[in-house]
Amino acid sequence: MKVILRDELEGRGKTGDVVEVKAGYARNFLIPRNLAIPATRGNLRAIDEVKSQKDTRDKKRRRDSEKIKIRIEKLSLTAEARVGEDEKLFGSITAQNVADLMAKEGVTVDRRNIDMPDHIKSLGVYTVPVKIEADVIANVKLWVVKQS
Repeated sequence: MKVILRDELEGRGKTGDVVEVKAGYARNFLIPRNLAIPATRGNLRAIDEVKSQKDTRDKKRRRDSEKIKIRIEKLSLTAEARVGEDEKLFGSITAQNVADLMAKEGVTVDRRNIDMPDHIKSLGVYTVPVKIEADVIANVKLWVVKQS
């Protein structure tokens, strides 16, 4: 069955593409979730409208992401931690700790979107990347200081 994609699907195609899929997949998954429409003559003519709607949604989402990025980059977070000899932390600062600090500042971010390959285990100033969208990444400044 031929369908026109209303949204980008990994492994299938982009918005507005006409793809061949199994009839059951189209009837039971794609069409009910408004991810595709049947490829009829009328729908093929209306494909430009679908593409323009997708572009409008993407532009709005991008603008919103840029606003969030600006707000996040203005933040300067301070994490207090207990330290031992050689200024080493007892424990570490994790992505969850950074997410909690951001939540206290009024910015809610999922910890999985905070890109910290290793935990922070010493005092200092760090730049932590936060993924807002696929191509929008904000950097937040994190100060790790000795707990008083």
